[in-house]
Amino acid sequence: MDSAFEDLDAAGFLEIWQHFDADDNGYIEGKELDDFFRHMMKRMRPQDKVTEEDVQNLKKRFMSAYDVTADGKLQIQELAHMILPEDENFLLVFRRENPLDNTVEFMTIWRKYDVDCSGYISAQELKAFLKDLFELQHKEVTPDKLEDYTDAMMKIFDKNKDGRLDLNDLARILALEENFLLQFRMDACSKDERKRDFEKIFNHYDVSETGALEGPEVDGFVKDMMGLVRPNITGPELDKLRAVLLRHCDVNKDGKIQRNELALCLGVKLKN
Repeated sequence: MDSAFEDLDAAGFLEIWQHFDADDNGYIEGKELDDFFRHMMKRMRPQDKVTEEDVQNLKKRFMSAYDVTADGKLQIQELAHMILPEDENFLLVFRRENPLDNTVEFMTIWRKYDVDCSGYISAQELKAFLKDLFELQHKEVTPDKLEDYTDAMMKIFDKNKDGRLDLNDLARILALEENFLLQFRMDACSKDERKRDFEKIFNHYDVSETGALEGPEVDGFVKDMMGLVRPNITGPELDKLRAVLLRHCDVNKDGKIQRNELALCLGVKLKN
């Protein structure tokens, strides 16, 4: 952490982030980035005149060290890592070592903490998630600090300020990886290629390896499937689409989607 921010806590970080992420897209770049480093330089040298060369030199030094994605942007977690002390670095708790690469895992978390099945995560439900996450990482957190973290996360990720998080808000918090289905071109391949791709897809979502999709596995498949045409579906919308998929594909009505049922639903012949 740079000495310019040694007195900064999570609330102060939030204030800085919201000021410089002017277009609210989750990262700062271009003019936003220059403005941030100019602000940073003035904090470091409050009595001195700050030149544009000073700003660009500082920017170059910090970006080489902290722009881990090397995309010329500062993501919110990169900035948190740069300026927050370890015990205040609440965002990196989620992203440091285990970013989610499977929507099934994400939906398992969603279903567990959407306790009232409202299709949204309330502040109270988010607090329960944070508490479990800290315990999983063997980190001590006081009730007051947990409250602070919950408030900060809600302020950052509750985009419409309705006091709850939707599917997309939680996906941002958990750094959910790119939609798995984007790598496939289901409308432009031979029958053999379609069969091969189907097997890859089914095996990806059949995390339990039972030969059938159930529970969060169905949720994950539905979320990614719909994400191909409309990325930002809500929890209630996902529930409706899940019911539609089960109605059409669950031939034996056991609440699961067997391999052959999904193949039939997608128009893929498993046997030559």
